Amino acid sequence: QVQLVESGGGLVQAGGSLRLSCAASGIDFIRYRMGWFRQAPGKEREFVAGIDWRGRNTYYADSVKGRLTISRDNVKNTVFLQMRSLKPDDTAVYYCGANGGWGYLKNSQEYDYWGQGTQVTVSS
Repeated sequence: QVQLVESGGGLVQAGGSLRLSCAASGIDFIRYRMGWFRQAPGKEREFVAGIDWRGRNTYYADSVKGRLTISRDNVKNTVFLQMRSLKPDDTAVYYCGANGGWGYLKNSQEYDYWGQGTQVTVSS
């Protein structure tokens, strides 16, 4: 059974930091590119960051470049999202996804598996 389990969300003041984790099980983790998406109330799910199989290439939405960093640990089967200089606009449920194909990382429909999400709330 495939599971992606996110953790690390919470309430933080603007300017603060959080580190999200997503632990994968039931898949051959190194064969999957990974991505983080977020969904705010009333909005569509949007791409935040993506990483290739060995972590050599990373991709970011323009709105988070320089503030968020994606990384992965292929021994622990975990992908991380380090979040700094958080803004109220970053408030959303954050989801990690596993992409087993060659599809566009920024397209949520290219992902095979999703976690249940973790809430990030940034207060002003």
